[in-house]
Amino acid sequence: MLSYIIPFIILILIVVFIHEYGHYYFAKKYGVGVTDFSIGFGQELVGWHDKSGTRWKICWIPLGGYVKFFGDRNVFSQADQEKIIQKYNENDRKKLFVLKPLYQRVLIVFGGPLANFILALVIFFSIYTFVGKDFTPAVINEVQKESPAMIGGLKQNDVILEIDGNEVKSIMDVSKYITMSTDEILDFKVKRSYDEIIIKVKPNIVLGEDNLGNKINKRMVGIKLGAYNNEINHVKLGPAQAIYHAAHEVYFVSISSLKYIGGMILGKADTSQLGGPIRIAKISGQVAEFGVLAFISMMAYISISLGLVNLFPIPMLDGGHLMFYAFEKILGRPLSQKTQEGFFRIGLFLLLTLMFFTTFNDLKDLGLFR
Repeated sequence: MLSYIIPFIILILIVVFIHEYGHYYFAKKYGVGVTDFSIGFGQELVGWHDKSGTRWKICWIPLGGYVKFFGDRNVFSQADQEKIIQKYNENDRKKLFVLKPLYQRVLIVFGGPLANFILALVIFFSIYTFVGKDFTPAVINEVQKESPAMIGGLKQNDVILEIDGNEVKSIMDVSKYITMSTDEILDFKVKRSYDEIIIKVKPNIVLGEDNLGNKINKRMVGIKLGAYNNEINHVKLGPAQAIYHAAHEVYFVSISSLKYIGGMILGKADTSQLGGPIRIAKISGQVAEFGVLAFISMMAYISISLGLVNLFPIPMLDGGHLMFYAFEKILGRPLSQKTQEGFFRIGLFLLLTLMFFTTFNDLKDLGLFR
């Protein structure tokens, strides 16, 4: 159990700290007073005050965090400015979040997700620079009989160039693109002799196991891959190439995740793969057994997920506050307190529903439900 909990706590502490520090950085940049910087919720385990009076603390429920701004009953509330102005003197007003210009408030709120994307970018950049990136072309060594690949027309010795428009730069890209696609039909662009052709393949959905031994519904096309001319091409990249490929990975994961979520909403994607803290803890422990490199790679993917989820236009999340600011820009004034509270109730319902659903999936994954 500890082998799962400790890696999970380390992962969450780092990813959440980076997220909250993004808010904190822009808040301090624009002179907003910060009273609390908390990692976790509930009772404080350890904490201290810095020179500016901010209370830095770690609390006993490590499933999130928050940055509390000076004077804010509701950190992002804009509807009761007059009451706030009357409550504070001129010097204190300069530290109030709600009195800052709209663009500064937007940057402070967006700073959290932005920090998560930057963390992922730094991790991928570091891996590609110091460890290297695989560029081994993907060659089909075998096409299984009666498989979707054979029915579609894939053949032995085909070199896979693209899947659904995504360039296959490495043999490792093939399973990633197949797994993360939500399309019913996959377009394989392959090189056969001197020709480049596009072949449509409809994957089978079968119950199998991932590389960690977890039960998942896998998209199978029925091919076995090998290295082109049996040569492995793994190279360390220079700074320019590393940042390019790191940015591409962050972009690809973000777009694929959004497509997957859209697929779930439309009923096209497998909702059983959506997990919460329990599944993340389990996978964190499993990945940690493969070493530091695998663990920090997973941290990058979790960081991207946290950044994306927080940008959803759901009140209580960063994206919800950005939505309110969009209304403020369009209307020329903040939404009324009553309207905001109505949105927050809807947001709370959506988040509780999502938490219930992911927890149910987690418990089912552990074998507690069938």
